[in-house]
Amino acid sequence: MSKRIWIILLTGLPLLAFLGILVWASLQTGGRAGGLGVNTEFGVAEVEKEPAKDFALDIQDNEALALSELKGKVVMVDFWASWCAPCRQEATVLEETYQQYAGMDVEFVGVNIWDLPDNAAAYLVDFGITYPNGVDGEGVIAIDYGVKGIPEKFFIDRDGNVRQKFVGPIRPEKLRETLDELLAE
Repeated sequence: MSKRIWIILLTGLPLLAFLGILVWASLQTGGRAGGLGVNTEFGVAEVEKEPAKDFALDIQDNEALALSELKGKVVMVDFWASWCAPCRQEATVLEETYQQYAGMDVEFVGVNIWDLPDNAAAYLVDFGITYPNGVDGEGVIAIDYGVKGIPEKFFIDRDGNVRQKFVGPIRPEKLRETLDELLAE
């Protein structure tokens, strides 16, 4: 082969591979940037009643929180990221509801994934989030819970069982309804 053919092959093949990846990504996300990490179908997802996987999370002020410490309370675990538009849409709803349920056997835990720590910290300040939040830097918690996109919320009953999963931003009425049902048990 001539030198010219080698040059064309060595520059053309990587370019074709790159274009192929772009086409594949566009087809997978429906043309929406970030569609691989942000949920586009919202609502209640079926889950089997099973014990929630325990995790330890470093939260604000260098404290640690273990899910097992919250047994006896209804817990809402929210997986989120600062760059996620639906997460930003529901941030105020989650904080307001958390304040409404203060003093009850309810706890919210935010688990930040796929994010930069500084951006996550700024998000918490910008939205005035006061419930415990931490970063799942290794992604272990998200993997254990089978998180496929964000936001995703898992509702855990007083006995420590996952009872419901909600994909996407949640309406205030649905959030309160779910908490009230679990509190009534």
